[in-house]
Amino acid sequence: MFDNLSEKLDKALHVLKGHGQITEINVAETLKEVRRALLDADVNFKIAKEFTNKVKEKAMGQDVLTSLQPGQLMVKLVKDELTELMGGDAEGINLSGAPSIILMSGLQGSGKTTFSGKLANYLKTKKTKKPLLVACDVYRPAAIDQLHVVGEQIGVEVFSDRGNNDPVAISKAGIAHAKANGFNVVIIDTAGRLAVDEQMMKEIANIHKAIQPQETLFVVDSMTGQDAVNTAKSFNDILNFDGVILTKLDGDTRGGAAISIKSVVNKPIKFIGTGEKMDAIDVFYPSRMAERILGMGDVVSLVERAQEQFDEEEARKIQKKIAKNKFGFDDFLSQIQQIKKMGSLKDLMGMIPGAGKALKGLDIDDDAFKHIEAIIHSMTPDERSTPAKLNASRKKRIAKGSGTSIQEINQLLKQFDQMSKMMKMMQGGGGKKMMQMMGAMKGMK
Repeated sequence: MFDNLSEKLDKALHVLKGHGQITEINVAETLKEVRRALLDADVNFKIAKEFTNKVKEKAMGQDVLTSLQPGQLMVKLVKDELTELMGGDAEGINLSGAPSIILMSGLQGSGKTTFSGKLANYLKTKKTKKPLLVACDVYRPAAIDQLHVVGEQIGVEVFSDRGNNDPVAISKAGIAHAKANGFNVVIIDTAGRLAVDEQMMKEIANIHKAIQPQETLFVVDSMTGQDAVNTAKSFNDILNFDGVILTKLDGDTRGGAAISIKSVVNKPIKFIGTGEKMDAIDVFYPSRMAERILGMGDVVSLVERAQEQFDEEEARKIQKKIAKNKFGFDDFLSQIQQIKKMGSLKDLMGMIPGAGKALKGLDIDDDAFKHIEAIIHSMTPDERSTPAKLNASRKKRIAKGSGTSIQEINQLLKQFDQMSKMMKMMQGGGGKKMMQMMGAMKGMK
C-alpha cells in the first residue's frame, strides 16, 4: 500500500536531516520533493500545490523545539496536513432507519458487488446486524450470480428477481421483503457501466429517489488514480452521496485517489478494501493512513485486529502449558491460525513501524505458513506434544510426508525452541534475561 509514495516522501524529508534549523531555503527544497512525490502518486496538481503551501506556512511559523530535529518537525507537519487532507476524523456509517437502507453506486469493475458482500459481513459480525443483499444489476446476469455466491459465502440472504428488468421495482420489493422478514439493514447493489453515461446516471438517480436511502456510498477502484476522483465528482453531482469506499488498496496503487478524493468532492472516505477475502475491510482512519504513508506503521490497527482474534480461554490454556513446559506444536499451530485470521501478512507487516521500508521489494505470500503447517501435520500427535523425540529417522519421514527438506525441519525446530524460551521468560517476568537473549538472537536469521 503506497510503497512508491512512502519511499519518495521519505527521500524528500531526508533533505532536512542533519540541519540544525529550518530555513526558507531548506524548507523550499524539501517541499519541492514532497510536491513531486504527490504528483507522481497521481495527486491533482492544484491539491499538491495547496498542500505544500500549507506545510511551508506552518513550518516557517514555528520554532523547532529543542527535543525535535527540523526533519522530525517536518514529518509531523506533513503527517498532520495529510490527515487533514484525507478528512481529519474517521466517519461512521449511518444505520438509522428501520431497516437502514444502503445504496451502493460505482462503475463496473470497481469491486462494488464484492464490497457489498464485505460490508454485509462487517455489519453482521462486528455490528450484530441482520443484513439483506439486494441484486439490482439487471444488465449483467453474472452480477446476480456473483452476489448469490458472495451471500452464500458469508451466510447472508440475497434477494433477486431474475425475470424483472426494473431496478426500482426490485429495490422496493427487496425493502418490503426485509421489513416482512426482520432484516434491519438492506444493501442494494446497483448496475455499473464501463464509463459514466446519461442512462446510468438517470437510473441510479431514480433508484435513489424511490428508496430514499440513509446511506449512499460510492465505490471506487483506488488503482485508477485521478480518473477515480473525476468519476466520484460526476456521481456526486447527481447523487450527492454520503461517503466513498476505496477498493483494491492492496494492489499496486499510487495513492492519489485516497489523498485527493475528499478535497474534490468534500465527502469522507468511510471504508477501504484491503484484499480479496470477505473480512478484508477496514474503517478508514485518515491519521492512521497518513502514518502508514510516512512509514510510521499503524500499531493501533494492528492491536485492534489482534484483539478481535484474541481467544482468552485459549491464552489461559497456553499459559498453563508454558508454565509446565508442555507447549507443543499443536499450540504453535493454533497461534498461526490466529495470526492468519488477522488478515494478509503483507498488510500486517505494513502496520509495523519501519517494516515497510525493511521489507521493500519482498513478496510476502499469504501462504508463507503453508510449509510450516505441512511439517506439523506430518508429525504424529506424540511428536507434536514432545518435539524432543524428533530424531534423524523421524525427521526424514516428516520431510517426505510434508514435501519439505530436513534443513527446513531443523530450522522450524530451532525457531520453535527460541519462541518457547522467550515465552517462558516473558511469563516468568525475566525481562532482563529476555533482553539479553534478544541481543544474542539479533544476528540470527
